[in-house]
Amino acid sequence: MGKIIAIANQKGGVGKTTTAVNLSACLGDLGKKVLVCDMDPQANATDGLGIDKDTLEYSVYDALINDMPVSVLIKKTESKNVDVIPSGTDLSGAEVELVDEEDREKKLKKQLDTVKDQYDFIIIDCPPAVGMLSLNGLVAADSLLITLQCEYYALEGLGRVTNTFQLVKQHMNPNLQLEGILLTMFDGRTKLSLEVEEEVRSHFKKKVYKTMIPRNVRLSEAPGFGKTIIQYDARSKGALAYRALAKEVRKANG
Repeated sequence: MGKIIAIANQKGGVGKTTTAVNLSACLGDLGKKVLVCDMDPQANATDGLGIDKDTLEYSVYDALINDMPVSVLIKKTESKNVDVIPSGTDLSGAEVELVDEEDREKKLKKQLDTVKDQYDFIIIDCPPAVGMLSLNGLVAADSLLITLQCEYYALEGLGRVTNTFQLVKQHMNPNLQLEGILLTMFDGRTKLSLEVEEEVRSHFKKKVYKTMIPRNVRLSEAPGFGKTIIQYDARSKGALAYRALAKEVRKANG
């Protein structure tokens, strides 16, 4: 039975999709079978895994709105052991369309449960907002991985996302656990990065990953080529960091 991990933060630009794509690729490289579920209408994870969102006939939208079996939506990627349920621009309309649906926040869970035993990990890339798509991701997940940029407003944003986590756990998914907090865009030369790290580790202790993702130009460049960081530049600092993170995640999940 696979572990479903939702990657979320209500703030955009914090390395959420970068982490979904590259953690998945590195877990796959370690021999784990991984499914990425792209729940962001921007479809950046879909693009980052080399799937052209503009030529897709169907996407995760069809699973949520038209009850199309998720198994027929799964696409193979060029990354070893990594499949994807792609997203597309039509997903943005799902927020409104789901409002009148019965058990609307459980749509994704019901779909992923049908393929859960075929994968070691299912990684959900949630959109940067608290809406019906994010709630579907959190209700479907066994655990939440929070990406946190090492900047001034990061801690304020962390408070909001942990509050959402508690509300979902209390009212919708009592089994939801905190998988971990990942510090991204870390620059050890700056006082601010070090202060953010110190504060987060003092509050969340062992829930903060030892691995931190550095600021790295190669990480920013890779999605433009539809490649993961280990395909684009396997020796870069970004690639080494995500490999280390994948080993931490693998170890934590037996």
